Amino acid sequence: MDNDPALHELTIDGFHGALRSGELTAVQLVDWYLDRIAKHNSSGAQIQAVVTVNPRARDDAAALDEYLATAGRLSGALHGVPVLVKDQVETAGLRTTFGSILFEDYVPQRDATLVTNLKDSGAVILAKTSLCDFAAGWFSSSSMTDHTKNPYSLEREAGGSSAGTAAGVAANFGLTGIGEDTGGSIRIPASFNNLFGLRVTTGLISRTGLSPLVHYQDTPGPIGRTVADVARTLDGIVGYDPEDVFTFPPAQMSGDGYARSLDAGVPLNRWRVGVLESGFGSDLNPDMEPVNGLVRTAVRRLDGLGVSVTPGLQIPDLDRWISDTAGYIQQSKSDITGFLAGRPGAPVASFMELYDSRRFHPLNDLFHGIAGGPEEIDQAEYRRIRRSQEDLQALIVGMLADQEVDFLVYPTVQVIPPTRDELAAAKYECLTFPTNTVIAAQAGLPALTIPVGFTDDGLPVGMELLGAPFSESRLLQFAHAWEKSTALRRAPTL
Repeated sequence: MDNDPALHELTIDGFHGALRSGELTAVQLVDWYLDRIAKHNSSGAQIQAVVTVNPRARDDAAALDEYLATAGRLSGALHGVPVLVKDQVETAGLRTTFGSILFEDYVPQRDATLVTNLKDSGAVILAKTSLCDFAAGWFSSSSMTDHTKNPYSLEREAGGSSAGTAAGVAANFGLTGIGEDTGGSIRIPASFNNLFGLRVTTGLISRTGLSPLVHYQDTPGPIGRTVADVARTLDGIVGYDPEDVFTFPPAQMSGDGYARSLDAGVPLNRWRVGVLESGFGSDLNPDMEPVNGLVRTAVRRLDGLGVSVTPGLQIPDLDRWISDTAGYIQQSKSDITGFLAGRPGAPVASFMELYDSRRFHPLNDLFHGIAGGPEEIDQAEYRRIRRSQEDLQALIVGMLADQEVDFLVYPTVQVIPPTRDELAAAKYECLTFPTNTVIAAQAGLPALTIPVGFTDDGLPVGMELLGAPFSESRLLQFAHAWEKSTALRRAPTL
């Protein structure tokens, strides 16, 4: 079974069908993924996507196999599904490092609400995945695991901060994955790894038990090889949490609602998209030109498939909007300190203790910016940022309405994945990295990155879809139709 090609690129639906027919068990699938991790995480290709394997994963899978044999039905929407969970998410009895070497022995006493929801849906927590220290960056630079390699080009970045989840899902280390997105930390690595990655409207998924960066932007979310896997994973984690004041019951979604919405089969010629020209980089930049080319080719393909395409849309002064709506320097020190102070077993009790230790990865330049930020939130500045974010959201939602389009489309990231040598040479810094993912994050809007192909050098490129608040089902429906029409998923060769 180790070399069984049927398990490469397995989907949740395919897995559940094999469970019901008796062709496969949850234990067998867990064993297969554990073997992949053993061969290619620290050995072989040395992806460095996994921080900690769950030693109870096989027992948990066996219990779910027994449940199916006894009850004759699946226990939930994610029954037996081996899930990779970003190591920003606390797991009871299983160490959670937040990407920091200071936390290499930290074991939480309780699960994050998201983990509870995964387990209630029948999922198996297979492993915890790598991230940069406390998710403070766009790359994988971690004092715990160093760099996570891109499975498509091992000298290049997997993207961050949900680097391990994206690289692990791309490399078939798990069936589906959980990331977290403050300014783009789901969508950047999903784009760099030829995956679908969804940032939801903040409040659909609980953040209780996740280390924060900017509390009013933070949200967990799914990363998957297929749209259906993203939708099924989302169904397993949405819901109200009384400990997270941002959450609320999903308006019209429960059970398998997001996955079920794909059954509507809305054809591509029913959709309308606007091309956000402001989101494209310069064709004179050799790192931007191939990204622009693939995204423009995807737009032409959409037009050929019957999608109504409105070209040339602009957000005037987009750079100013991004600057005015950014709260990382102003907010993160207070948010991280508040989180650490609430954990008596943590090795440090504040962000400045973490910073003063100097035991974070030296390429995490955002740490220096956060250290220079205020100890406590300036309420006037907080209100200014939040008003600016509301204004940006109103501008974008108004553009969608005025142009009569369902979504805006543009490159997820304006450049190809950088090499580790380029990062070491400080080619990019966090606050100036050319990612478009901050638009949705700082406007408080949902966004989904979808694969649109590969450069001549075999590097994946993603295109982002930006929608109105609570348009997750529509984003997934559109992406599902695109996926069926294009089949752009291609597994890396390790």
